[in-house]
Amino acid sequence: MDRTVTAHSPWAQLRGLIKLLRPKQWVKNGFVLAPLMFSGEFLDPVAIGQALWAMLLFCVASSATYVINDMHDIERDRRHPKKSQSRPLAAGVVSVSAALFLLAGLYAVLLGAWFVVPKVLGVIAAYLALNLAYTFVLKHQPVVDIFTIAIGFVLRVYAGAVALSVPVSSWMFITTLCLALYLAAVKRRQELSQSGSEGRKVLEKYSVALVDRYAEMSATGALLFYSMFVMSAKPALVITVPLVLFGLFRYWFVVEALDGGESPTDALLADWQLLLTVVLWVLTCGWALWPVQG
Repeated sequence: MDRTVTAHSPWAQLRGLIKLLRPKQWVKNGFVLAPLMFSGEFLDPVAIGQALWAMLLFCVASSATYVINDMHDIERDRRHPKKSQSRPLAAGVVSVSAALFLLAGLYAVLLGAWFVVPKVLGVIAAYLALNLAYTFVLKHQPVVDIFTIAIGFVLRVYAGAVALSVPVSSWMFITTLCLALYLAAVKRRQELSQSGSEGRKVLEKYSVALVDRYAEMSATGALLFYSMFVMSAKPALVITVPLVLFGLFRYWFVVEALDGGESPTDALLADWQLLLTVVLWVLTCGWALWPVQG
């Protein structure tokens, strides 16, 4: 049964609906802009508009998946010590009917965009289908759950490339996959170390030592493939390799010493050194790839 929301003011319910969208998680959709950067088209206003449009649509799509996930997990979340307070549906701030109305609105936006950028929406449709499978089946399958999360990041990069009609290097795809596997493995590690198997049933199949090995292997792969991509396709970006290495080191420090990492977005936004590293990497990439006139 749906918890009553009559005790909450309209403003509280509105805040709950916004929280249900998880706008902080939109930071992940920055991966959509990677092809804009690496194609060197970041000075073209038309290309910028196309990339930002694709990122905006991915924000809508990712919020839709969060709404479905929270609706599906509402009873489990109500039994969780943290999620019962932080998730609007589980806390009773937002009703299921309001969540359904919000979800319908998000899907309506995506359906309308289909007639404007059908190729990008094709990628987003694959992302939505993948996340539906994740919510109902795949998140209960060990190893598959981690790869499903990672493939979502690869689809973001692909959507950015489709929006610009530019090819994407195979190196970029495999680097994105490894980096996303690293983040997903660390997320599982922190969930396991902080809450045990209470938060997710699939965590019963993991151990901290196992996901540590997954994370280490993925981080090594991300660094290796990024370096190979830089040296083979974008030699000017070799100066960014130390920043990538520092970022991996710092993120692991945040996880191990500061007990962060259960949410990669929160870890990024809460640690100024990690955030500064990302900003410096973006600026350095822009400087290195700046088109030479004449």
